[in-house]
Amino acid sequence: MIEDKSKISESEIDEIKSIFKILVENGERYDIDEIEFWFENEGSWKTKDSRIRIVNLSNYIQDKYQQTAHLRIISDDDCGCKD
Repeated sequence: MIEDKSKISESEIDEIKSIFKILVENGERYDIDEIEFWFENEGSWKTKDSRIRIVNLSNYIQDKYQQTAHLRIISDDDCGCKD
């Protein structure tokens, strides 16, 4: 998946975003602190910038999904007020 762990390409970033998006759309939850901890301890991710980039992407996708999910709930007309 990632060819050079010291420099993540734009296509790899798109793939990472897609993976996190699929997870949240399927109702899966992930702990961003656990992702960060895994990268720090896994061993082959020596470049901190790459680790931070992936953690930030995971946080961005999760926050974005939660915000849009919240807006969908609010916009539903459950009260029947739209007559």
